[in-house]
Order: sequence, then C-alpha cells, then structure tokens
Amino acid sequence: MEDEQKAMLVRIHGRVQGVSFRVWTRMQAERLGLTGWVRNEDDGTVTALVAGPDAAVSAMLKQFWQGPPGASVSRVSSEHVDVGEAPDSFRITV
Repeated sequence: MEDEQKAMLVRIHGRVQGVSFRVWTRMQAERLGLTGWVRNEDDGTVTALVAGPDAAVSAMLKQFWQGPPGASVSRVSSEHVDVGEAPDSFRITV
C-alpha cells in the first residue's frame, strides 16, 4: 500500500558536521512530508529519525547519501523503529 507509514532511525557518517547537514535534512524532510528529528553526535556523525509514507522515507534515505554541498557521506546505516516514536513535525535537536 502506497501510503503505509514507516519510521527509520538513520546514522550518517563522513564529513557531515559543519556543512549545514541538519538544516538541509530538515528542508528535505519537510519537502517530502516527513516528521522526525535530526541531531549532531559527539563522534562526528549525524543521527536522524524520519517517519512518514514508505515512499517518502525511502526517498529520504537515498538523499542522505548526497547531503548538502560540502558534505561527503561515507556510510548511511538505518534501522526500523516504531512510527509512534516520531514527533508531529520535523525538528533539529541538540
């Protein structure tokens, strides 16, 4: 079913801090109609929770590999999580 909801917890590795990756992620997620959050981690990675229609979540997972200008993504890992964990909007957290 096209409108089936899913949520993914994603960790993005590479040069992803200091290149506006979180702002870019929020813009892309909002454009796709996703909810969730994104944050920088102490180890230099970025973690995001993205939730919404299956096709939109899949599109976002592909976009994480490109990132904003200046980013250099070396790895994207993801795992399914409960859709109920996602907030009702998309935000940058600390």
